[in-house]
Amino acid sequence: MNSEPLPAAAETQLAVLETDEQSARRVADLLAESFPPDEIAVSLVDTGQGADPGQSKWRVTVFFRDRPDEAGLRELTAVAAGPEAGRALRLETIAAKDWVRESLAGLKPVSAGRFIVHGAHDRDTVPPNRIGIEIEAALAFGTGHHGTTRGCLLAFDSICKQNGNGLQSTLDVGTGTGVLAIAAARALRRRVLATDIDLASVHVARDNARLNRAGTDVTFTHANGVMAPAIHGRAPFDLVFANILLGPLKRLAAPIRHVLAPGGRIVLSGILNAQANAVLAAYRPLTLERRIELDGWTTLVLRRGMRRADIAQSRRQP
Repeated sequence: MNSEPLPAAAETQLAVLETDEQSARRVADLLAESFPPDEIAVSLVDTGQGADPGQSKWRVTVFFRDRPDEAGLRELTAVAAGPEAGRALRLETIAAKDWVRESLAGLKPVSAGRFIVHGAHDRDTVPPNRIGIEIEAALAFGTGHHGTTRGCLLAFDSICKQNGNGLQSTLDVGTGTGVLAIAAARALRRRVLATDIDLASVHVARDNARLNRAGTDVTFTHANGVMAPAIHGRAPFDLVFANILLGPLKRLAAPIRHVLAPGGRIVLSGILNAQANAVLAAYRPLTLERRIELDGWTTLVLRRGMRRADIAQSRRQP
């Protein structure tokens, strides 16, 4: 894995916000998704300080390689946590430092069903009966600390318990760090195809897969959407992950349905709670099986029905 720090600039630009836990997580999620992975690092820390007992403040610190657009940054923060948070965001400039490693400070292992997502500093704490996935934060979106990634892992864990043997083929659209693809490869012991529109994320995810002993089980491809020949050559898929944002989820609804096998499931996330109904409408006539809400974000599990011809064919197969 490429764990070398990003090249240091003369100065590092910071954006800092102290707020409640749910707002802090939403801001961290949205900012991590909104910037190229090699230009941003996000730290999310419980400060343990609050005006009322039992209500601690959380600090979001965003490290930028280059000076960000302040107005745009405040607008994104307001979208995630309200206008007051947008106004409260504090921008600073500090001396050069290893800001990727700095962003790891305070990140603890995250448990999601049978999976534990962790950094290198917690590698030895994973129990032997759990599947540990080592992901370095800030290199690409998806460290497991976000409600979107945790929701997908919880949904996948449940699907495995119901029908793990029936999942012969898996596609991860917008793989980010590769955490979902790695989880699928480790849990199912079958080949997984993972794609991302961002080439840097593809490289990071591939390194993470090697680190997690899944390098030969996951094929990572640079692709925009699901129309790439590499995807159609391996379709249909029994399981599709799409942990991306509302706009891309709606645009990809028809193409994703097209590559989904009869009886297959889609796990969708990157959806604010208020956006869930819009996503459900875009993916009709798929059936909603489960809805998971974490930290202001929604994960949806949808299933494609099986036609009579599909059922008859499945009965003929050994």
